[in-house]
Amino acid sequence: MKNFSDLPLSAVLQSNLARHGFVEPTPVQALSIPQQLAGHDLVITAQTGTGKTLAFLLPLLERLAKQSNLPGVKALILSPTRELAIQTNETFSKIAAGTGIRAAVVVGGLNEEKQLQAIRKGAQVLIATPGRLVDFLDRKLAKLGSAHTLVLDEADRMLDMGFLPTIKKILAALPAERQTVFCSATIESSVAHLIHAHLKNPVRVAIGSTTKPAEEIDLHVYEVEQDRKLSLLEKMLQEERGSFLVFARTKHGADRLARKLERSGSKATSIHGNRTQSQRNLALRGFQDGSYRVLVATDVAARGVHVEGIAHVVNYDLPQVPEDFIHRVGRTGRAGSRGTASTFSTRSERGEIRKIERLLDLQLTRRQVPSGLVQEPVRVSESIAPRTRHVRSFAPRRKFAR
Repeated sequence: MKNFSDLPLSAVLQSNLARHGFVEPTPVQALSIPQQLAGHDLVITAQTGTGKTLAFLLPLLERLAKQSNLPGVKALILSPTRELAIQTNETFSKIAAGTGIRAAVVVGGLNEEKQLQAIRKGAQVLIATPGRLVDFLDRKLAKLGSAHTLVLDEADRMLDMGFLPTIKKILAALPAERQTVFCSATIESSVAHLIHAHLKNPVRVAIGSTTKPAEEIDLHVYEVEQDRKLSLLEKMLQEERGSFLVFARTKHGADRLARKLERSGSKATSIHGNRTQSQRNLALRGFQDGSYRVLVATDVAARGVHVEGIAHVVNYDLPQVPEDFIHRVGRTGRAGSRGTASTFSTRSERGEIRKIERLLDLQLTRRQVPSGLVQEPVRVSESIAPRTRHVRSFAPRRKFAR
């Protein structure tokens, strides 16, 4: 198919697609939507920004449009984070307008009663995170016995976050006869086991390499002293245009960096697990609409960040595993547009840079650090605090090597 108009979709869905500017499908949409409309189980592997959300929502809505009078939850979309669930619901609301099909967002950190009201009013679709959904199932506040479609979005991320027992419990509550769509950036052993156990003769749709960044992303690394990273970032913000998504390793580090950027004149905010859902929503919304030019994020919180048009991703701190590098830089260069990803690395981290390059089979362009960078004064509290936290936690540092 070359255009969405070639698909056998209802007039309402076609109208909604046209209204929101969806004319030509992306490759993952072109390959997967007809297979889902035909009723097949699917395994979709594709890089971020390729249009997977619309790829599973359109066939789901077309099927539900023919069953709008049947009671009960008909479809479940599982997401690893609240932010991703909320963004999926935003896309759902645009495409489902006028169909009479309603969704309930079932996630932690938001008002429980409002979520239950949406279910009681007859939501046909649940867009949920595993933890809150299992809580509702255990308390018999939600039922999945009539669901005929399951979508596991970013399944590998859910497993990374330790949701495997929870997912198995949810799968046990679903009918055995259903259509299952499995979206995952990688197919590792735990993911492959789920596919083998719970999908029936799935059709595989793989777009591009999921083990290295998209070709549209310019990748480079600066070897810079820790106390000159802030000065380098500020210089980039002065000389380049567009929005910046900056990755810090810790929650406190993200907050500190955002405050420092604010003091130097950049509109910046942070997003991480210690912020309330309201604060996270405001930060993400402000970044989307341009109120904030810089969003400083930790890896876990950023798993739900799907914002179009991010010009520059900066690895202010190195990720702890190569897969997180792919996830980070994939926030830019989406849907065929070009993007830039910069990595800041100290001299002592040369070995970790080489491991990233070797394990992900890529080469980061070395860039010369600009002259005249200002050395940031190190406060006593900031230099001591990380060491104190490390001693108390006794948590082993994750390695790049598997």
